[in-house]
Order: sequence, then C-alpha cells, then structure tokens
Amino acid sequence: MAQAPTKKTKRRKVKGPVVRAISFVVIAVSCFMIYGVAREVMNTMELKNQLDDVKQRLETIQAENEQLTSQQEKLQDPNYVQSYARGNYMLSKEGEQIFYLPSEGSTDEDAEDTGSN
Repeated sequence: MAQAPTKKTKRRKVKGPVVRAISFVVIAVSCFMIYGVAREVMNTMELKNQLDDVKQRLETIQAENEQLTSQQEKLQDPNYVQSYARGNYMLSKEGEQIFYLPSEGSTDEDAEDTGSN
C-alpha cells in the first residue's frame, strides 16, 4: 500500500531546491570574495614594485645631492676655484704659459691640428 506523503517527505522535497539555491549563493559569494582578494594581492605587488623603484630613485638623488653639496663647499674655497679654472678652462696666471701636450693615443697630426687653432 502506498503511503501518503508525510511531513518529513514534504520537507525533504522542499529542502532540496532551497539547499541548492543556498549552495549556489554561497559559491557565488565565495568566488566574488576570492576575486577581490586576488585583485588586492596584485595591487599590493604593483605598489611594492613602485615603492622599490622610488626608493632606488631616492638613493640616487641623495647621492647626487651629497656630491653637489660637496662641490658647493669646495667652490667656496678661492684656491680650489683657481685650480679648477686653470685645469678645466685653460686659464693661466699672469706671465704663465700653457702648453698642450698630446695624449698617449693621439698622432702627430692631432697635435698639429690643435697647434694651428
């Protein structure tokens, strides 16, 4: 004899679609959250790379700043300025003569070219 559906079997029939719907919603929310976390991880890695680049640039600028500060201090000394001008711009003291010496790699033609100018 066939049994009439009881409350338990009706609940089971109703539970099936509800459980599936809840499972689908949980899976969809989980996927959305995993996507968000992955996006944040990628963003963090990109920012870390940018930070490394900026730190390296800062070190370069600080080294350049130290060099320029040192040069500025040296340029305050009149003896250094005089020596620098004589060495780099071929300036001479009164009564002093400047001689151009050929470098080791130059030929005689190079020396004649500089002498004729």
